[in-house]
Amino acid sequence: MKQPRGLVAIDECLQGLRERDEKALVLFVTTGYPHLDVTADIILAAEEGGADIIELGMPFSDPLADGPLIQECSATAIRNGMTLERMLQSVESIRKRTSIPLVLMGYINPILQYGIARFLSEASEAGVDGIILPEVPLEEQHLVSDEIARINMANILLVAPTSSAERIQAIDNASTGFLYCVSSTGVTGRSVETAQVDYVRLVKSIARENPVLAGFGIQTPGQAEAFAEVCDGVIVGSAFLLQLKKDSSRDGACTWVRAMKGPLRSNQRYGGTNKSK
Repeated sequence: MKQPRGLVAIDECLQGLRERDEKALVLFVTTGYPHLDVTADIILAAEEGGADIIELGMPFSDPLADGPLIQECSATAIRNGMTLERMLQSVESIRKRTSIPLVLMGYINPILQYGIARFLSEASEAGVDGIILPEVPLEEQHLVSDEIARINMANILLVAPTSSAERIQAIDNASTGFLYCVSSTGVTGRSVETAQVDYVRLVKSIARENPVLAGFGIQTPGQAEAFAEVCDGVIVGSAFLLQLKKDSSRDGACTWVRAMKGPLRSNQRYGGTNKSK
């Protein structure tokens, strides 16, 4: 049977998790890192370990919103020869091997040069299910939202601690797939604090249209569990890339992901003990 794609794939994935009383684990992978042709194997390892959705980072020469590690990974991928064209070819190849939802995340400049309508259309045809463009604020969503909706792709927007309650609500109304809750200001890769969990709890209380997933700075299974207690799942980027920098083997990646996913399951805590509900 043909697997659902686009927004439907993400909606069904998150709905299935809710029905199992399970929280989502979304992993960020820089396409083409650490080697040009290893992305598919990393995604398959992540899926085997329990990842629910994969964010594919689109390498960019000037990733100012990212911390040093993702900047390094992006630069390495570009040196390896990764381009938007090759990235879409990679997605098409990956899609033949897995139905896990794939979301692109990156900067708008390369897409503008490629052509917004052309890029989104080709991404959809390759098997992309959603897109995150952090640089495009709510007020500029008209540049991309109609085209994203036309091809039935998820348009995932971000809220941050600087967002007012009214703005959180407006962004939630405009977002599809899920609401990306940036748990801290600044660049990616920073550690989390209790106040950030409280902020995610607040966003969850305001958002009515979408599941809320928290990201930025989640590095350990314990931190993932703390956030998952107050929202619908977590997004992990820098910590996974650091693991790949140390060991990009399939077994190494799978083992790491399995540990991160453990406390997000309804019957486990980190370490494998039962979790009371």
